[in-house]
Order: sequence, then structure tokens, then C-alpha cells
Amino acid sequence: MRLALAAIVVLPCLCLTSESRGAGVDLEVILAADVSRSIDDAEFDLQRKGYAAAVSDPRVLTAIRGRPGAAIGVCFIEWSGDEDQQVVVDWSELRDEEDAGTIAAAILAAPRSFMGRTSISAAIDFAMAQFAKSKWQAGRHIIDISGDGDQAISRGVTINGLAIINDKPNLGYSAHTQPPGGLPLYYRQNVIGGSNSFLLVVEDFNSFANAMANKLAKEIDVASSNAEKQLSLLQPHAHDGASPRVVQFAY
Repeated sequence: MRLALAAIVVLPCLCLTSESRGAGVDLEVILAADVSRSIDDAEFDLQRKGYAAAVSDPRVLTAIRGRPGAAIGVCFIEWSGDEDQQVVVDWSELRDEEDAGTIAAAILAAPRSFMGRTSISAAIDFAMAQFAKSKWQAGRHIIDISGDGDQAISRGVTINGLAIINDKPNLGYSAHTQPPGGLPLYYRQNVIGGSNSFLLVVEDFNSFANAMANKLAKEIDVASSNAEKQLSLLQPHAHDGASPRVVQFAY
């Protein structure tokens, strides 16, 4: 079993939308992608293409059109170790196919940021700092962490998870990719949290693109006025009221 961590928020130094159009953005989503050394080149390629496909997916664009203002703010980041976090695509407005195409192209064109150790907690801290840098005054904030993983929860941010299970184990990374009880349990206990948070599990990187599109569309739906109806489709993790623990892996 092998995992890949992805976290929400990105878009380094690229402001792809205009200030005038940004007035209607009331939801900000950070897509945070794990690019630590447990992710090989083929998996990295599938992950990158999956994010690009997700922002352009009709399910996502339909969900966006159903929101107030018919737009969301998106930032894409990559991370690995304590000091290794980078904005790949900076805050951009996502409203329609044209915006999606621009963001997807930027994601695909950027070189891989890192290939080091893994610190999920540092990735979340970095993502939180990006919310303060956005040009909007959004009422909802989501960090989207996908792969193999406070203050964020206490500040009203929702952290959702996408656990990726790989059938090509690497014993050198077993503490990271095969935590006690399995990756899904680890995500439920240590990563996801906040209002209407949820976890999705996929079996391999080949399923990543479809799962990511589904996840992003559901996040947008859950953040809208019909959240309770949409949430029933997600099999969310019911928290016991305590904030989730976020631990750090180093290998």
C-alpha cells in the first residue's frame, strides 16, 4: 500500500482573474498536493493531470454555477517537508471553462516543486497563511488534502481528505504510507475536521482524476445552501466534538 498526500491551495505568482470579477467569490479552496519522495514520477504525473482535469470537469463547473456569485477562488500548492511548501498557481477565480482552462494549463506547465520528506502539519500551516493573501473576503474556506497525512479547525476552516491507496508498497516509506490501522483511519483521526468535513478513499493513482473532480464538486455543493442534502452523499466522518490531531511524518 502506498499513499500520496495532496493538500489544497496553489497557484504560484499567477493572478489569473480580474478584481472586478472577484467580487462574487464567497468560497476559497486550497488544493494542496503531496509531492514528497514517496510519490514517484508516474504517480506525480497522474496527480498533476488529475488536478488539471478536476478544475475543468463539468461536475465542478456545474456546482460552481449553482453558488451565489457563480464563482470560487482556487489556489494550488505543493508540499513535502517542514520547509518545503510552494504556491504553484496563485489565487485565481474559477467561474467558467475559460478560467478552468487557464488554471489547468498553469498546473500542468509548472515543474515539480519538491521530492523530500513529509510534513502534513507544515502544509496545513502554509495553506492557512495563503487565505490571508487572497484578494477576496470569502465567508467559507476549505483546505483539500489528498494523498497518504489546530488552529485551522478553530478558525472555521474545513479540511477534507482524499486518501490514495497504492498496491506497490515501498518498505522504505512504510511508516508514512502504512500507518497503524490503515491510511483512511489515519485521515479520519488526524487530518480531516471542521464543518461538514469528509474523507474519500481511492484505490490507486489511476482513479485520482475522477475522484478529485468528484471531491471538488461535492465540496462546492456542501458549501452551498443545500449542504445537508449533499452531505448525505459523502459518507462524512462524524467528529466527537474534539479537534483532530495533525501529526508530522519525517523519513
